[in-house]
Amino acid sequence: MAAAAAAAVGGQQPSQPELPASGLALDKAATAAHLKAALSRPDNRAGAEELQALLERVLSAERPLAAAAGGEDAAAAGGGGGPGAAEEEALEWCKCLLAGGGGYDEFCAAVRAYDPAALCGLVWTANFVAYRCRTCGISPCMSLCAECFHQGDHTGHDFNMFRSQAGGACDCGDSNVMRESGFCKRHQIKSSSNIPCVPKDLLMMSEFVLPRFIFCLIQYLREGYNEPAADGPSEKDLNKVLQLLEPQISFLEDLTKMGGAMRSVLTQVLTNQQNYKDLTSGLGENACVKKSHEKYLIALKSSGLTYPEDKLVYGVQEPSAGTSSLAVQGFVGATGTLGQVDSSDEDDQDGSQGLGKRKRVKLSSGTKDQSIMDVLKHKSFLEELLFWTIKYEFPQKMVTFLLNMLPDQEYKVAFTKTFVQHYAFIMKTLKKSHESDTMSNRIVHISVQLFSNEELARQVTEECQLLDIMVTVLLYMMESCLIKSELQDEENSLHVVVNCGEALLKNNTYWPLVSDFINILSHQSVAKRFLEDHGLLVTWMNFVSFFQGMNLNKRELNEHVEFESQTYYAAFAAELEACAQPMWGLLSHCKVRETQEYTRNVVRYCLEALQDWFDAINFVDEPAPNQVTFHLPLHRYYAMFLSKAVKCQELDLDSVLPDQEMLMKLMIHPLQIQASLAEIHSNMWVRNGLQIKGQAMTYVQSHFCNSMIDPDIYLLQVCASRLDPDYFISSVFERFKVVDLLTMASQHQNTVLDAEHERSMLEGALTFLVILLSLRLHLGMSDDEILRAEMVAQLCMNDRTHSSLLDLIPENPNPKSGIIPGSYSFESVLSTVADFKAPVFEPGGSMQQGMYTPKAEVWDQEFDPVMVILRTVYRRDVQSAMDRYTAFLKQSGKFPGNPWPPYKKRTSLHPSYKGLMRLLHCKTLHIVLFTLLYKILMDHQNLSEHVLCMVLYLIELGLENSAEEESDEEASVSGPERCHDSWFPGSNLVSNMRHFINYVRVRVPETAPEVKRDSPASTSSDNLGSFQNSGTAQVFSLVAERRKKFQEIINRSSSEANQVVRPKTSSKWSAPGSAPQLTTAILEIKESILSLLIKLHHKLSGKQNSYYPPWLDDIEILIQPEIPKYSHGDGITAVERILLKAASQSRMNKRIIEEICRKVTPPVPPKKVTAAEKKTLDKEERRQKARERQQKLLAEFASRQKSFMETAMDVDSPENDIPMEITTAEPQVSEAVYDCVICGQSGPSSEDRPTGLVVLLQASSVLGQCRDNVEPKKLPITEEEQIYPWDTCAAVHDVRLSLLQRYFKDSSCLLAVSIGWEGGVYVQTCGHTLHIDCHKSYMESLRNDQVLQGFSVDKGEFTCPLCRQFANSVLPCYPGSNVENNPWQRPSNKSIQDLIKEVEELQGRPGAFPVSISSETNLSKEMESVMKDIKNTTQKKYRDYSKTPGSPDNDFLFMYSVARTNLELELIHRGGNLCSGGASTAGKRSCLNQLFHVLALHMRLYSIDSEYNPWRKLTQLEEMNPQLGYEEQQPEVPILYHDVTSLLLIQILMMPQPLRKDHFTCIVKVLFTLLYTQALAELSVKCSEEDRSAWKHAGALKKSTCDAEKSYEVLLSFVISELSKGKLYHEEGTQECAMVNPIAWSPESMEKYLQDFCLPFLRITSLLQHHLFGEDLPSCQEEEEFSVLASCLGLLPTFYQTEHPFISASCLDWPVPAFDIITQWCFEIKSFTERHAEQGKALLIQESKWKLPHLLQLPENYNTIFQYYHRKTCSVCTKVPKDPAVCLVCGTFVCLKGLCCKQQSYCECVLHSQNCGAGTGIFLLINASVIIIIRGHRFCLWGSVYLDAHGEEDRDLRRGKPLYICKERYKVLEQQWISHTFDHINKRWGPHYNGL
Repeated sequence: MAAAAAAAVGGQQPSQPELPASGLALDKAATAAHLKAALSRPDNRAGAEELQALLERVLSAERPLAAAAGGEDAAAAGGGGGPGAAEEEALEWCKCLLAGGGGYDEFCAAVRAYDPAALCGLVWTANFVAYRCRTCGISPCMSLCAECFHQGDHTGHDFNMFRSQAGGACDCGDSNVMRESGFCKRHQIKSSSNIPCVPKDLLMMSEFVLPRFIFCLIQYLREGYNEPAADGPSEKDLNKVLQLLEPQISFLEDLTKMGGAMRSVLTQVLTNQQNYKDLTSGLGENACVKKSHEKYLIALKSSGLTYPEDKLVYGVQEPSAGTSSLAVQGFVGATGTLGQVDSSDEDDQDGSQGLGKRKRVKLSSGTKDQSIMDVLKHKSFLEELLFWTIKYEFPQKMVTFLLNMLPDQEYKVAFTKTFVQHYAFIMKTLKKSHESDTMSNRIVHISVQLFSNEELARQVTEECQLLDIMVTVLLYMMESCLIKSELQDEENSLHVVVNCGEALLKNNTYWPLVSDFINILSHQSVAKRFLEDHGLLVTWMNFVSFFQGMNLNKRELNEHVEFESQTYYAAFAAELEACAQPMWGLLSHCKVRETQEYTRNVVRYCLEALQDWFDAINFVDEPAPNQVTFHLPLHRYYAMFLSKAVKCQELDLDSVLPDQEMLMKLMIHPLQIQASLAEIHSNMWVRNGLQIKGQAMTYVQSHFCNSMIDPDIYLLQVCASRLDPDYFISSVFERFKVVDLLTMASQHQNTVLDAEHERSMLEGALTFLVILLSLRLHLGMSDDEILRAEMVAQLCMNDRTHSSLLDLIPENPNPKSGIIPGSYSFESVLSTVADFKAPVFEPGGSMQQGMYTPKAEVWDQEFDPVMVILRTVYRRDVQSAMDRYTAFLKQSGKFPGNPWPPYKKRTSLHPSYKGLMRLLHCKTLHIVLFTLLYKILMDHQNLSEHVLCMVLYLIELGLENSAEEESDEEASVSGPERCHDSWFPGSNLVSNMRHFINYVRVRVPETAPEVKRDSPASTSSDNLGSFQNSGTAQVFSLVAERRKKFQEIINRSSSEANQVVRPKTSSKWSAPGSAPQLTTAILEIKESILSLLIKLHHKLSGKQNSYYPPWLDDIEILIQPEIPKYSHGDGITAVERILLKAASQSRMNKRIIEEICRKVTPPVPPKKVTAAEKKTLDKEERRQKARERQQKLLAEFASRQKSFMETAMDVDSPENDIPMEITTAEPQVSEAVYDCVICGQSGPSSEDRPTGLVVLLQASSVLGQCRDNVEPKKLPITEEEQIYPWDTCAAVHDVRLSLLQRYFKDSSCLLAVSIGWEGGVYVQTCGHTLHIDCHKSYMESLRNDQVLQGFSVDKGEFTCPLCRQFANSVLPCYPGSNVENNPWQRPSNKSIQDLIKEVEELQGRPGAFPVSISSETNLSKEMESVMKDIKNTTQKKYRDYSKTPGSPDNDFLFMYSVARTNLELELIHRGGNLCSGGASTAGKRSCLNQLFHVLALHMRLYSIDSEYNPWRKLTQLEEMNPQLGYEEQQPEVPILYHDVTSLLLIQILMMPQPLRKDHFTCIVKVLFTLLYTQALAELSVKCSEEDRSAWKHAGALKKSTCDAEKSYEVLLSFVISELSKGKLYHEEGTQECAMVNPIAWSPESMEKYLQDFCLPFLRITSLLQHHLFGEDLPSCQEEEEFSVLASCLGLLPTFYQTEHPFISASCLDWPVPAFDIITQWCFEIKSFTERHAEQGKALLIQESKWKLPHLLQLPENYNTIFQYYHRKTCSVCTKVPKDPAVCLVCGTFVCLKGLCCKQQSYCECVLHSQNCGAGTGIFLLINASVIIIIRGHRFCLWGSVYLDAHGEEDRDLRRGKPLYICKERYKVLEQQWISHTFDHINKRWGPHYNGL
């Protein structure tokens, strides 16, 4: 019968009817045993044949499945066996046969014993939680399952937990992928040595059965696959087939899990070619096999694949070339040409591409590709299985089976080769797939396991041409979506680019193939093969050029573009993933000298590809206007390999650079991008929509910048260092379109740029030059310096968290590149440049994370504005960095004003790039600088401080990098010959600075002011003799200059080049018929750069002669010009610094500066201003002033608001709060005066126009969470720990009430206790008052306000109009006197007996509103409505406790319990006792006084029958009637079972308000006697029999003494003797004694016990007295709390304070003889305990000592919570929730948003928040580590209490770093829960619609 059991286990679908099945099973077992015996004989042919016959029969393919899959009615075809009955049967047979007659389970166990598992190999699917440890990983893809991770030792490693995207497998035990030190305990032992050899007969049957079984599976797959009619197989059909095959595949999967022994058998079966040939060739007689083979061939053919051999055997004739499904493969035409093919291939669903965009296809040459793409030949089961796996789009089960086999080494190799063989086919299937995302994930799931292993990758590369296959497949894939490039020459362009709008790019379909490619390139041996193979490099560059110039943007000049395309995401992703990442992979292997050859190869083919590209787009020398593409991957490959060559391989740069002409071309497009960035930021592309801004941002964003902008800038730096500097500089200004602006004239016209863009474009051009000249990223900085510079730049913009810093620092995108985030250099650099600011908690609830902020010395020495500008995505970050810098300087006292960006010294240039500095020493730049300085000095328009800043920066750069020291003589000699046409004599900035320029000829519009002047006579050429020959007026055209240079370079020989080009420029730059004609004017300048700088100094400082050369006082200054004084400051400082440097570099300059300073400079002539200009100036000035005024007002307003907030609105922290006096405290006024915060009037609250307090009513169960033990409850983190709620305050009170209701009269029970421990109503106020009619109109206005508020006006919610605190009701203020001077407060000298009578009379009056307002007034209406609000605040179940629903007793109980709840909560807010007295924090702004009035008014409506009024029982003796008829009805609750605090509230609320103080004291005194008696009774029950008798006698002796009524011994002995008359003490078994702790009762301990029992009552009473009569609470030590409160309440006679040991009994003041009344009280109990002794005793014990409520204690490490809960099943729906959450109040595990646990439209969390917290829920979301608060109908994300080592939250566990509890945050959360301030402190609330 064992097999029958196995059958039940193995089959997954219901078997056939019971009896035959078991009969068969016996049969099967016998057959199997018989066959096994037959096969074990030496001559086993007969057995083998018999077995084959049996298998033929059992596993025959002629079965219902085919019919089912064919789409006919499956049920009919399946016969009577039910679905899959035949399959079921076949599986049973297989199991029996494998086990050879034994039981299948035993067989499994036996095989497992031989498992030499050195590898874990656990396979998981998407969403599984796994770990990755970078310290242990060799491959970046290494991952571990949780079990192996926790069993290994990874302390202190760099690991993280992650949710698997695509699935994966555990690498534990695989030393190719990870270091052995990280293996877990199970996989450390290389156990293969001690595993015994597998006995032959154990697996013998498997070797026979499995081939047939697998063949059977393949036949199924063949049968089930039907070639799609048009659009790919409908997923439905495929899934149907797969569902039917589920049991078979699962069976195979189970086999793989039996361990190594079974895996090696499976490997044999799967890879054995003979078996495959015999079974599948289709040559046999079996028609079925033949049919299936034909289906297989059809499937192959339809996939565009050929089966290479035996074509004619089956009469299936095929064209031998293989008809391809991709039109791409129609190899037509000569090799290498471009054929044009219409887009008719069936792969494009969008053949409707329109004419102008017909597809272009680049055809590859050679047949190598074709064999890769088209031929597939299957030689083994494994190969065909993989084929079908792909055909069926990678079903998860099949993938898992194939991966589970990987621990078998032989299989791994075979499978990898098969996978590579099918690679092209995978690509085709992927492209057609509708589910490309899922399929991509499954593909990567497999390939990452295969290609991460270097040894294996190398082997496959050598044996199967892996690289060729990958590159070819990628190329083919992209070829299907090429379009003609429109860059440059739209008509004649021959270049094709990928179309970013295609699904292939938009959906990232290429991702799996690219990721495999990157993966294999990370292995050195593979990458080297790639870099050595010239053919591959050519193909790869070909591939990269498809991306060159993609996603071209054309500037919209007329109207806004209709449709903003978002294709740029796809373009950037494609360049990063398909081009840049492989590039970084290759670069990581070119690190040493020996690899020079590789670099030369790449550079060579890259340049060839670039040359082809320039030819294809017809590029000559000018880029097409108004076009930009951000994608130049060929340029970037070239740049990065150049950089690597110089930095690591010591290659000579010039040996890998092309000629000048090529460099000029190379520079054009990257420069075009830089200019376009400036245009985009100047809003010139605004008509292209937001997406163009998006592109500009992405280009510099941290994940892209080092693959995009950095290589571009570097390439420009290389070009600049090798090209003529004048040419380069003029190109820059021409590209930025600001050439026309660079004129001395005050007016000019710009034909290519609107005036409003000029200023920002000029800033852009200068900033670009500064970046170009000062950036050293690729020009000589070491990796650590780069890291440091990047880090400083990011930290200067803003303080950063550790993770955002990691994210913002551009690291090499290839994981193996060396800078691993989190690596040691990162941490060490971080610790040197930044300080850690620990997470802070502002009481306002805005929770800070741990931040890093730059150290002071970093601001002082390393702040680099250039780096900041380069790295900012948003322009505002530059401003933010400058603001922070300013703040630092102010704070450290280094500079008070508004500083300019500091000038930072650069690291030295690598010698190869020295040429770059020639840019700073070329005349063109000097002319530009001179012109700009002059224009700034003359206040021409369009120049900003930023321009000046950049000009000075460039001058300073030039001085820093001046070549050799020039001799002073040389200048004067070389003068005459060379400066006839040029402005400056030489090219060195140092000497050019002092060169005076006298006259300049400019072209100006005729309207310009310059034209009017007469030109000075001396302009004629006879003036040559003057100093330095500068008499001639200079004229200069940048454009002409650039053309000239260009021509010089292109045709060195041609002398007439100038003439050829000139006309072109003029025609190009002046638009015909443009406004005013230009004429030539001559300006008198007579300035040099030095003189301009000095005048500028005067201008900036606003003083004449403000500059005084510092070296005149201290000559030393010239020797060491690095002076800290000059390192920070504004423009004045910058000018001084430059002059100092100029002087120190040359004696001539020093002399000239001194000369200039000696001449007293005349004032700068006031600029001639036209009226119109004046108007605009005035306007500007006025605007500026208005702005300043506004700023001032705002600041003042802010400070006023702040001071108001500080005084009025301290909601946030329960500390430092002054209770806000609602009333004014003038002694003469007896009426309270209130201010209405809406209308602003003040006055008393009257009956017609009542005033109310703004209050928030909320139901609360915080009180119910108090527990009686000190030990806090922990959150359960194992199955054993569970939290049981029966020790909570709420549970204890519930039990007590239900016990009372069982035995006593219901109405009386409802007066004996309080409710509201759960779902009690808590009332809190912000202390502001308003007229109730004002409030109503305020609510109306809110209702009509369409703005989305965070609250619901319909539910009466609003925010206080003054302090914006959340509220939902208004509590009317009772008109009447001020609390302080209450006439009732004066003590009267009446005796207690008189007072008792008065109290009774007052209570007996019929309940009504006071007579004066017996008619309905506004006030009474409001009182009623607020009472309704209070009732509706909590759920019905928390209000109705009576057995008769709707009884008035319910309301009565509810009302006094509201008072109780508020008093108890206030006590908790004060820390559970009143030691701190009246200045306490928590008595903030209490509304208890008003609340009492409202409750009292309503309570008086229910009069208590005077018979039942407990007051009688307390104060009068009644005749006892032992024969009281118990039978007819339930008795009243005995007075000793009453809760004394409840009695107090009832008595006080029944009195007419306002209450007199002496009445209050009287009530308290009377109740204290009862309380004391209860304490004695409880004590007597708790102690043992001996103690009782001892006390009984001891007390009886003292009974006759004078103050016997005030001695606890006497009273105790009397209580004991009275109670022992009943059966209370009788049936005391042994267990009772055990329950009570055997304390030795000393007089001290008894006194303490009695005091502790009475304290809770005294505390509540004192609070009540404080609120009703406004008396302060005294503060005291904890040990004297009882006596202080007692005397404060008037229980202690005043003369009593002297006696030393304090005795609680001395407070007693018996209204009637003590022994009589005690006898009376005990009698009630006696009669009850005669029947129910147990319960009687339980009721006497009242738990009064509750500890403060706490949330559950959480474990230190978050992982313990996560591991236990994230796989835990929900107790309601028994599934593992998608979003598990746990309640932090009670530990309940719930499904967040789970529809599974929804009840009446409430999801589980909302439901739980109502049950557990009466509408307040605090949940920890397990998968996100954050806490979510539910409050009524709203919710908010609170934040996380778990932070990582850097003080950061990890929401959604994205980073997966270890998290630790932050105790301070948890305290804040708990504090907000206890003080009910979630609503006030957390700002972002939203409605949850019951869906959480």
